[in-house]
Amino acid sequence: MGTATEWTRLPVGRRELRQDAVLAIVLGAGLAVTTTLYAAAGTYGDDQAAWWVSALMIVANAAPVAFRRRWPMSMAVVSALAFAALQILHVPEVFLVNFTLFIALYTVGAWCSDRVRAEVVRWVVIGGMFAWLFIAIAFGWAVPNALPNEDDSLIPPYIAYSLLNIVINVIYFGAAWYAGNRAWASAVAKHELDVRTAELAAERERSAAQAVTIERVRIARELHDVVAHHVSLMGVQAGAARRVVDRDPAQATVSLGVVEESARTAVEELRRMLGTLRSHDDAPAGDDHRDAPSTEGLGRIGELADAARTAGHPTEYVVVGDAREVPPTVSAVAYRIAQEAVTNVLKHAGPTARADVRVRYLADCVEVEVTDDGHGDRAPRNTAGSGLGHVGMRERVAAVGGRIEIGPRARGGYLVRAWLPTT
Repeated sequence: MGTATEWTRLPVGRRELRQDAVLAIVLGAGLAVTTTLYAAAGTYGDDQAAWWVSALMIVANAAPVAFRRRWPMSMAVVSALAFAALQILHVPEVFLVNFTLFIALYTVGAWCSDRVRAEVVRWVVIGGMFAWLFIAIAFGWAVPNALPNEDDSLIPPYIAYSLLNIVINVIYFGAAWYAGNRAWASAVAKHELDVRTAELAAERERSAAQAVTIERVRIARELHDVVAHHVSLMGVQAGAARRVVDRDPAQATVSLGVVEESARTAVEELRRMLGTLRSHDDAPAGDDHRDAPSTEGLGRIGELADAARTAGHPTEYVVVGDAREVPPTVSAVAYRIAQEAVTNVLKHAGPTARADVRVRYLADCVEVEVTDDGHGDRAPRNTAGSGLGHVGMRERVAAVGGRIEIGPRARGGYLVRAWLPTT
């Protein structure tokens, strides 16, 4: 069966030790009563042991029960020796003493983690008991008048008596062996169930924490998409209005109108996004979650090009191929990729940079591409691609099984190109 090294039932606690002590006292009291009764009945006649020998044997058989779960294998050997001594010394007790040895053998099987040693100890004890039994039978055969001789019986009486003793002992020791092993298997199964339960509870906690983290990331990404684009556009237009307010009031008015419209749009998208975070029970009856920011689609990418153009960036918007319906998730991701890329043009490419926005409908995917020529008087942009915007774009594309290319172009400027599967 192998040696159990991963788990052990020992040592036991004070509660189990108290239970064993109580059981030992009860068995000791029972042995005292039954020994007295068997002595009065003359079980061994004139050969029975003196009272003080009987008292010692009662203690010797009952005491190991009190320590059976602290030192199970040692107590099994002590119980076997005490059991044999009780019989050899003719102590008049043949009933409860069988329970003490049974309990000792059962405890070895039920509580010892070292299964190899448990097997060996039980085999040694049982083998010793059967050897003693066979010796007793052999000596009995040497006394012809021990049992009546019935010549006409099917089985001679002493053979029947010997077989009966062997069968009784096989059942007795087999029951102790089986009960101990079943108790150990049950304890192991309960331990494994407790471990799995604890693992499941920990997994539930990890899943809940991961769900919270994922939701935080999603909210942060949506906020970034909604706020960054419109705030960047507002900043560019406000700066333009400030520079031309004295010499070209009409252009300043147009720029401020763009600021106002961007602010209104940002507030509206924030309102719709926050609406999706409510539970259905808490949401007002008139809220339509279909208008949430996540439903922004390919059809609105042209508006992004218009916004960039209004901000002073010459921007071309081209749709290549026949427009068709695509999965809503893919459409939303395409819009967010374009929105983030256009925002980066407004923030980093320079005030006079030219941008190109292209949507290509291919056989099995839709391709979104935003490029700029990088002309302008601002400092060179960061091309490492490690900002939150880049991370968000990569996460969105990965979520739908697509791929994305982000980085500087060889001839200057910057490129964002995403392939999003539609099948």
